[in-house]
Amino acid sequence: MPDSRRGLILGASAYTLWGVFPLYWTVLEPAGAIELLAHRIVWSLVTMLLIVVVWRRVGQFRDLLRDRRRVLLISGAAVVVSINWGAYIWGVNNGRVVETSLGYFINPLVTVLMGVLILGEQLRRLQWAAMAVAFVAVAVLTIDYGRPPWIALVLAFSFGTYGLLKKQAGVGAVESITLETIVMAPLAAAYVFFLVGTGASNFASHGVGHALLFTTTGIITAVPLLLFSAAAIRVSMVSLGLLQYLAPTIQFALGLLVFKEAMPASRWIGFALVWVALAMFTVEAVNHRRRQLRLVAQASCAA
Repeated sequence: MPDSRRGLILGASAYTLWGVFPLYWTVLEPAGAIELLAHRIVWSLVTMLLIVVVWRRVGQFRDLLRDRRRVLLISGAAVVVSINWGAYIWGVNNGRVVETSLGYFINPLVTVLMGVLILGEQLRRLQWAAMAVAFVAVAVLTIDYGRPPWIALVLAFSFGTYGLLKKQAGVGAVESITLETIVMAPLAAAYVFFLVGTGASNFASHGVGHALLFTTTGIITAVPLLLFSAAAIRVSMVSLGLLQYLAPTIQFALGLLVFKEAMPASRWIGFALVWVALAMFTVEAVNHRRRQLRLVAQASCAA
């Protein structure tokens, strides 16, 4: 199988797993979002430490720990991704799956906006138009919900910040996720022990099967991240960018068809505007990429 095709399969698998996450978190009820988040961090640490040892990445992890700048960046990433995970689990368990999908739909646009505001990047004309449409979409959804779509905005901005910090750190996926879980594990473990000590823990309180599901939170966190990392080195950024819409599309479908969430006409309008903005953004990105490749090819021929 060609490497590019294998990369597409790996990437599609990663985003599909992320897309079906709402089904997983609801199975773990009646545990609340904070308890699930704490267990996810603790069991992710166990999983990632095993991966570091089995894949013989101990040396690379030690090198990371010697780099203070990278450790600080990854520590910041650990905090914002924990916020992202917690907001997502809370949204799913409180009947807002559609709104969580909105967060990941608008994430590419938020990432571009952060690049402008923080890194001083310049937007091209069609990108500005896409951003304008997205702002109108958020305004429409704010009117529809009677409040700003906070879950979607927290998810988009926290994941955008996470991506920015990870990009600046330039650390491999295995080493990065391992350090992220180490940073947050003491607080997460303390909360788990607090719940156990006060008799409020849902772990092992609803049968063996339910308890075993808690232990798989580390695996379901690690597997799609590793699939994504493997895909990222095999396919173009354009292909990877298009694949990222798979997860929120699946989440949106689950919210409508499985969880039967309300979708009034005004909300459809807001989502339609988001999709228009994404289409404009994607077409512009693909065309810009083609122009850049054409200029590189012409320069090579001239040389």
